[in-house]
Amino acid sequence: MTSATTAPGTRAPAAPATGGNTLAGTRTLIRFALRRDRVRLPVWIGALVLATLTTANSFRTLYGDPQDRANAVAGVDSPAGLALSGPRHYLVDDGFGSLLSHQMIGFTAVLVGLMSVLTVTRHTRAEEETGRAELVRSTVVGRHAHLAAALSVAVLADVVLALLLAAGLTGLGMEGIDAQGSLVYGCAHAAAGLVFAAVAAVTVQFTAHTRGASGMALAVIGAAYVLRAAGDSGENGALSWLSPIGWVQRSYPYVDNRWCPLLLCLVSAVACAAAGFVLSTRRDVGAGLRPEKAGAATASAALATPVGFALRLHRGMLTGFGTGLFLMGAMYGSILGDAEDMLAGIEEIEEALERIGGAGVAESFASMVMAVLTVVAAVYVVMAALRPRSEETAGRAEPLLATGLSRSRWAGGHLAVATGGGTVVLLLAGLGFGIAGAASTGDAGLLPDLVGAALAYAPALWVTAGVAAVLFGWFPRAVRAAWIVPVYAFVVGYLGQILQFPDWMDDLSPFGHVPRLPAADMDWTPLLWLTLVAAGLMWLGLAGFRRRDLDMK
Repeated sequence: MTSATTAPGTRAPAAPATGGNTLAGTRTLIRFALRRDRVRLPVWIGALVLATLTTANSFRTLYGDPQDRANAVAGVDSPAGLALSGPRHYLVDDGFGSLLSHQMIGFTAVLVGLMSVLTVTRHTRAEEETGRAELVRSTVVGRHAHLAAALSVAVLADVVLALLLAAGLTGLGMEGIDAQGSLVYGCAHAAAGLVFAAVAAVTVQFTAHTRGASGMALAVIGAAYVLRAAGDSGENGALSWLSPIGWVQRSYPYVDNRWCPLLLCLVSAVACAAAGFVLSTRRDVGAGLRPEKAGAATASAALATPVGFALRLHRGMLTGFGTGLFLMGAMYGSILGDAEDMLAGIEEIEEALERIGGAGVAESFASMVMAVLTVVAAVYVVMAALRPRSEETAGRAEPLLATGLSRSRWAGGHLAVATGGGTVVLLLAGLGFGIAGAASTGDAGLLPDLVGAALAYAPALWVTAGVAAVLFGWFPRAVRAAWIVPVYAFVVGYLGQILQFPDWMDDLSPFGHVPRLPAADMDWTPLLWLTLVAAGLMWLGLAGFRRRDLDMK
């Protein structure tokens, strides 16, 4: 790098002369970003639209009878139920539209925010971290062009999502889902995406690392969700007004169709984006406003080992997933005592719970929820198992492997952290689920049962890491295909129970072979086979890595 750094908080040198236009080149960068995201964004948008339309269409059978809808409304009308879904005002109407908004907006708004955050960080901080932004900025490109282009792409994706949601829901022709409500529903998601994209425009200014910028923005999304949940479970809902997710939920699609909360999102997004542009003038390209901490004079003994070094790289993500899954498990556990009342009268869900089996509704419901917690843990495992590929493409693996460190030990350290860390986050999910579940049901025996149920999925997580290892070792350009494993597990393992997918589809997922504790009896045989398969896949992946060429930088 040739750029001079400046002290944090001081104004950086001006960009190369561009005729005074700080946005010069923005249109070209937008086209370039759209070209790079020609697969990523359509997949994101398509998945969100498809999930929403599939859920809405499933309501025809889940809540086809008015009495089923009345039972569903009564089932979530409790502090725990409202914390998981949304404000009580939706429950004044038991139409399909109000049920969809109540159950989906709080969840999908988080996913839209995730899409927007990753889009902005990918085209701003990641470009600076790899050095590409410095090369581009040396040409006739304005200081604010990169950030403006990234925000433009995020806005475009959010608007397209809103229009597709509105058109798709209107086209279902369901009772209680009209065109106006569908437009508000779609715009609510776009508004959430705009706010979190603007938040990312601020966080990318503080740290010199993409993961740090994304982590801070995702922490804001998590805090927004927690504030929303705490507010909706309270009496007056005041805390929800501190959360952008709470704002979009209070647009009340299909009930009141309010636009004012969405205008509040728009104002906040503009303010945050403006702050991001201002802060970008107070730092140099590639630097962050937050000063780097001085490292220790000597490294610890653990950092001299492959596992210790990998753990150091993964510790932030591991901490975040562990904390998040503990809280997520605790939220689900808090409603375990009300599960029977919440689900009473909903025929399809009752049938799904009967297929799972178990001594009672609480145990069967816990088995279904465990599938969701496990999929989130699998997301961590995939991210951790693919970290070696990121290190390789960034050029950081090459100098390490030029020493006496073997390829197997280097990649094996990351796999060890992926598998061990996945087991740890499963344990934390089970602890949160068990502690809150035991408290809500008054049954202390649920704690060890739910912890054991969570840990039973560990071999399936190891298989997931093994799939990622094989792709990394033999097909490095196709490593992102590893995401198919957790996505398929969620669709088949959770939604398949409700939509009654055939059993053979469940058998294609490693998670489908795990005994559904605590509802089912323990069976060690499939867990042993999954462990052997995981070990074989990891060995095969490491063997492939030893034989292929590195991506040289």
